[in-house]
Amino acid sequence: MADYALAVSDVEIARYRMMAQSAVKTESERWVFAGVVAGATVADVGCGPAAISVELARRVRPGGHVLAVEREDSAIAAAREVIRQSGVDNVDLRSAEAAATGLAPSSIDVVMMRHVLAHNGGREQAIVDHLATLVRPGGTVYLADSDVTAIRTLDSDPDLEDLTVKYASFHRRRGNDPSIGLRLGKLLDAAGLEVISFDGLCAPVTVSPGMRPPVWAARDAMLAEGAADSADLNRWEAAFARTDRGAIRPTLFVPLFLAIARRRV
Repeated sequence: MADYALAVSDVEIARYRMMAQSAVKTESERWVFAGVVAGATVADVGCGPAAISVELARRVRPGGHVLAVEREDSAIAAAREVIRQSGVDNVDLRSAEAAATGLAPSSIDVVMMRHVLAHNGGREQAIVDHLATLVRPGGTVYLADSDVTAIRTLDSDPDLEDLTVKYASFHRRRGNDPSIGLRLGKLLDAAGLEVISFDGLCAPVTVSPGMRPPVWAARDAMLAEGAADSADLNRWEAAFARTDRGAIRPTLFVPLFLAIARRRV
């Protein structure tokens, strides 16, 4: 399994929180459809800084709880602080691998995984197969992931035009699939689950000053692996600084694919 390339930072945590708020706004009905309701047991596997875990925890009260699973020590430390700041008391944070969570089989109402499969090239099916064993009969697995190759930005600085291309190439060199969102339904079907919903969203996001895309969190790994050089990083950093100062805010379009599958009774 490839090492996770996105370094945890205050900027990255802010991005996770923004994504969580966007998910609440655009996916709430899907969450309910999947079974994220009061009293439910939900697993957030690959939770990162736990921004989504906190939102799920709020929606399963009273009586429900969230098992937040993460393997990276830096993300676990960030998640612990995010959970503390949120004030929720029904999140259980655990350290484990996505394909070997240690959670009891057939014990979870909803297993959610977001933006994890794109970082685990070659292990996607093994991970989804494991998630399928965790849900009780009638429970669901909820996957969310993107197509990095289809990201578009309106009013972007010209020096950022190659950013997404190089990031996608970086993932391919690691054996990852930057378009994994397109395959979520097939992964769930191959895991023996009944796919009950598979669609996509592409809600426009206004880029606020200081906001950075995932590629910026991966810049050290990209530099180390030859996917970008120091000139690229300097050029991108200068372009981000100009963007932060600009009067016209760029608009970001990220295709997000959402798949929900039920374990047959």
